[in-house]
Parts: sequence; structure tokens; C-alpha cells
Amino acid sequence: MSEYFRALAGGALIGLSALLLLRLNGKILGVSGIAGGLFRPGRQDKRWRFGFLVGLFSGGLILTLFFADAISFSLSRSYSALIAAGLLVGYGTRLGGGCTSGHGICGVSRLSPRSLAATFIFIACGAATVFVINHLAGGRL
Repeated sequence: MSEYFRALAGGALIGLSALLLLRLNGKILGVSGIAGGLFRPGRQDKRWRFGFLVGLFSGGLILTLFFADAISFSLSRSYSALIAAGLLVGYGTRLGGGCTSGHGICGVSRLSPRSLAATFIFIACGAATVFVINHLAGGRL
């Protein structure tokens, strides 16, 4: 399967899941908000949140049954760097009032000015981080 087709199919499936969640539940697809809602006390909507996350993970597992190399990767950074990066992304998600899936997929498709600005900042900060780490710090982290 060509890389182009994989990217096209993946993008279409993400768009379809965002559309179905909006149409069937009236909710915006934002994975961090969906996951975070599972851990807030008193929430009555944990069932659909759990179902969505189970579907998210099991979809990847099912895909690997049919295409064993579909989700293959290698790590080029240390585990401590990856943990620090994950914590920074989580902090940025809270600071920005949403994650890349909520702002970048759903917000941009609705032409939300807040999401357009947030997505621009996500991309600019990511590019700046890659530049600093790979070019100024010599790729060490």
C-alpha cells in the first residue's frame, strides 16, 4: 500500500470519526478533552468517552492484524526526553484550551478564529523546537 494512500485513508477516517461524534453525540472531537473527562468526578458521560478511547486504540490494533507494518516506528530520543515532551504537550493542551485534534481538525474545519490561531501556534512551536534541538543543540536530547 502506498504512503499516499495510507495518509489519505487515515485522514479520511479521522474526519469521519470527527463527523460521526459531532452528528451522533453533538460533541467536538478533542482526544485530550475526551480522555480528561473520564477522570473528572461527577461526570455522567463517561460511557461514550470510554467507548471512543477503546475504539481509538483497538482500531490501531485491528489495523496491525491486516497490515503488520502499518504502525511501525523507531525511537530516536531517550525515554526521559519523550516523557518530558509528553508532559509539555499535556501542559500546552491545558494552556491552549484544547489539543491538536480538537483545534486542528474540528476547529479549523469550522473556521474558528481561536482554533486557527492555536493551530498556527502549535505548528510554529513544533517547528521551532525541532530547529533548536536538531540544529542548535546538535540533535542531543
